[in-house]
Amino acid sequence: MQNKFRAWTARLAAGAAFSFSALLAMPASGIAAELNIYNWGEYINPAVLQKFEEETGVKVNLSTYSSNEEMLAKIQSGATGYDIVFPSVHMQDIMSKLDLLEKTDIDTYEGFKNIDPTFLRAKSDPKGEYCLPYAFGSVGIFYNRKILGKDISGWKDLIATVKEKKLKFTLLDDMREVLAVGLMLNGHKVNSTDPAELQQAADTIIAMKPEVAAFTYDTRPMVQSGDVAAGHFFVGAMVDVFANKDLAYVIPEEGATMYQEDICVLKSAPNKENAVKFLQFYTKPEIAALNVSQQTNGTANVPARQLTPDNIKNSKEINPPPETMARLQIFEDLGPGVRQVDRAWTKVKTAQ
Repeated sequence: MQNKFRAWTARLAAGAAFSFSALLAMPASGIAAELNIYNWGEYINPAVLQKFEEETGVKVNLSTYSSNEEMLAKIQSGATGYDIVFPSVHMQDIMSKLDLLEKTDIDTYEGFKNIDPTFLRAKSDPKGEYCLPYAFGSVGIFYNRKILGKDISGWKDLIATVKEKKLKFTLLDDMREVLAVGLMLNGHKVNSTDPAELQQAADTIIAMKPEVAAFTYDTRPMVQSGDVAAGHFFVGAMVDVFANKDLAYVIPEEGATMYQEDICVLKSAPNKENAVKFLQFYTKPEIAALNVSQQTNGTANVPARQLTPDNIKNSKEINPPPETMARLQIFEDLGPGVRQVDRAWTKVKTAQ
């Protein structure tokens, strides 16, 4: 999920302590069977981990990160002990090039039949031999109807409205997500590395800056409190938004990015067998449904979609119709071209 939610600062209590079932499963050596999960903050339902512990007797430890880059840096710096990570699709391709991922053959497991093949998006893993599609969503505009005084249709509508009413909005503190907005507003693809297109995108974002209160991930509390009228944010963080008539989320008519994370086992994983068990466990429709019902994300598990609560199952924001899905773009590994993006981002952040 590109740089998503603020990471939890502590491990989940259920993962940090021995469960009774794990104690029963303790081998003769006195060390309990374990699984060490490294995931985005607030991106897994604790109930899912609890059910895995109960079913397998494996003690789950959860640590969190706030960006793909943070996770990769930690793994590359020699951090050991992690079994499972949840990279975005483009980061999975990067990690594959770096030979960091273990082949799991999850595609041969019977539960894999539940996965929509259109979500096998990683170029390095077109069959799903390594990783399992986890969850997906869009990155759009979260807004306060009460402050704006209207519903909005996209970025141009938002910008015109905040200028007229002298309001503010936020953008994510994320290089690719923010420049993607500028690229889409100029009719370009979000994976462009063309210097002229990136300069145009940067100029578009710089022109917004008088109305931008901050580049931040603290979007939700700022919009909810009315400190800002709207913010650039992820649909998966909207669990408490759709029930509030004053708050709304829109996939901009100009287009939006789509995030998708996959569950991958690290080649350095100390508990590979337990890690594969978790991938198999997550193919169960009732487990995928339990997870996304708390996250307000979409799922690649087709039968799971019918098991989610009606407010999620019927939401066009969470489960966009085909014509909206066609307007969503997913990030790819840009290779050396990322330097061009970084230059454009530096111009945005340093512009007065």
